[in-house]
Amino acid sequence: MTEENTPENTAPNRGMPLWIQITVWTVLVALLVVVFMGLIRAREGNVQAGAETESFDFTMPLFEGYYYKDAQEVSLTDLRGKIVVLNFWATWCVPCQQEAAELEEAWRFYEPDGEVIFIGVDYVDTEPEARDYLKEYDITYPNGPDMGTEISQAFRIQGVPETYFLDRDGVVQHVQLGPFRSTDQIKSIVNSLLAE
Repeated sequence: MTEENTPENTAPNRGMPLWIQITVWTVLVALLVVVFMGLIRAREGNVQAGAETESFDFTMPLFEGYYYKDAQEVSLTDLRGKIVVLNFWATWCVPCQQEAAELEEAWRFYEPDGEVIFIGVDYVDTEPEARDYLKEYDITYPNGPDMGTEISQAFRIQGVPETYFLDRDGVVQHVQLGPFRSTDQIKSIVNSLLAE
């Protein structure tokens, strides 16, 4: 017969301490909640035509040199009474580069009347890259960073570029997912809002 060689003073293995187990389970539950909320938002999709922007008004700082009427920030509330073209873009987005000239051309067409304002919302970039992009594509309309992606989350954007056309009352009237095909496409949407 063989004897087991177990030390007599060994305590039974009880696993992880209770506080570690509680911490792990708390973190797992929190992650599941975050994933679940993200799935719900993704299912809702982006903001659609007819949405009133009062519920997701924002104030955005503007890049130096891209101010609106010398103001260093802009908010949707301040733009009531104007047609707003809100364009989400990023330097790493090739389709954004493809539509940059069309947006700028449309802006220069409407800028003198002051009835239409274009606002660029830079998504997930660094300021030096964003400023280089704006210079490269000769963009002159107001632009600023989406600090902490708060604005893009409010509009539930699915990617860039995305453009939202708001009427004078701040109601979303048209949503453009992806790049514009031409300046005339932008003008057609804006002109229909000006005619209202």
